[in-house]
Amino acid sequence: MLQKILNWRLKTPFYYGWLVLGITSLATFAASGLTQVVLGGIQVYITDDNGWDDGSLAFAAAIGTWASGMIAPLIGRLADRFGPRWLMPFGLVIAGISFFALAGANALWQFYGGYIVGRAVSNPVLVGLVPRTAAVNFFRRRRNMALAMVSVFRPTAGAINIQIISVIASHQGYRAAYRYLGVLSILLVLPVVLFMRRQPEDIGLLPDGATEEQTDGPAGRRPQALTPEFSWTAGEAVKTKAFWMLVIIACLGTMGSSATGFSMVPYLVEDAGLSTANAAVVLSVGTFLAVANIFWGYLADKITPRRCLLVMMIGSGGMMAYFLGVNSLATAMVFALVWGVFSGGLGSLENMVLAEYFGRNSYGTILGIFSPLQMVALGAGPALASAVKMLAGNYTVLYLAMMAAYFLSAILMYLARPPRHPARADAEALAPAD
Repeated sequence: MLQKILNWRLKTPFYYGWLVLGITSLATFAASGLTQVVLGGIQVYITDDNGWDDGSLAFAAAIGTWASGMIAPLIGRLADRFGPRWLMPFGLVIAGISFFALAGANALWQFYGGYIVGRAVSNPVLVGLVPRTAAVNFFRRRRNMALAMVSVFRPTAGAINIQIISVIASHQGYRAAYRYLGVLSILLVLPVVLFMRRQPEDIGLLPDGATEEQTDGPAGRRPQALTPEFSWTAGEAVKTKAFWMLVIIACLGTMGSSATGFSMVPYLVEDAGLSTANAAVVLSVGTFLAVANIFWGYLADKITPRRCLLVMMIGSGGMMAYFLGVNSLATAMVFALVWGVFSGGLGSLENMVLAEYFGRNSYGTILGIFSPLQMVALGAGPALASAVKMLAGNYTVLYLAMMAAYFLSAILMYLARPPRHPARADAEALAPAD
């Protein structure tokens, strides 16, 4: 009886997985108030109100990002075992407490404590790892599009949150904005518990909303969602060359994108002659174009995620060469439009390749192993940009290095073909059905 109550689901006129993604987007919206891009966008309100030095919050963003990577392996294992239904409410409660702590912080160390804890927990639980695991579990035929949508939630939520928090901060102060986000986080706990589920089979469904009747007939005639999908264990995956090539690709691409984004405004002001306001607009346009993930999701269904990632890396590398020649607002906007489309698809395409190569049963654990190194690269990008500028006196060397990193990633992606299934796969294929 208890299991029947726990597995109750709302009857929807559409596939239940889309409701799961919708609830996920709301949780991501609340948690995006703790992302480093939002902190960067509203930090002036915080430092001015408290009299803190400019840049005093930058270290909090880096530590919070790295901390989220450190706990990602644990979150990944828990995501595979328990799913988002129990993890996301925990994340929302921690995020809510963190928002209230930030609203009440009067000393810098208090702000650091609230932000780092909130960022460390909310990033894998509400923004990245757990939502992506839910998308992989509920979708197969439309998996690439589902992962693309999850990847769009964060940048769009971040962009909206920056504007909302700025408006509230201008009239009521940033503390009020954080309190509102805290209330929203707590309120979302109930719908997450009610509607989120670990996988479609728990509620009598199949991936993509396929029906059991469709399983009749030869396997070759079944929808993709119903044909057997071999799932690697995390231990098997980490023994493949493809996995570690994907790790290197992710680190190089993430570092390239974060270093470029961090240095873009000062480079455009100092070297391209743009005003600070225009340079900020260019950065905003490039960041917002992460919505192109929807395009990459569609294209991945046509030509495979691996080929898309290969194209993306080549395009991003080419745009680094173009960026060195930017000398006007018009050329800068061309860069933002093209580079934003290419670089914005990095995260979702990597996750699509991981799911395509290794299946869904241990996806959270595999992604949890994958994420820490990627988070190190994300935090290291701004530090690398600053170091290069200090040593070389300009960003030319940085962008040449990033161009090389993107092209190297393209070569590795070409070499990182789907790994051969372990011997266990043949044994399972020969085993009689129950």
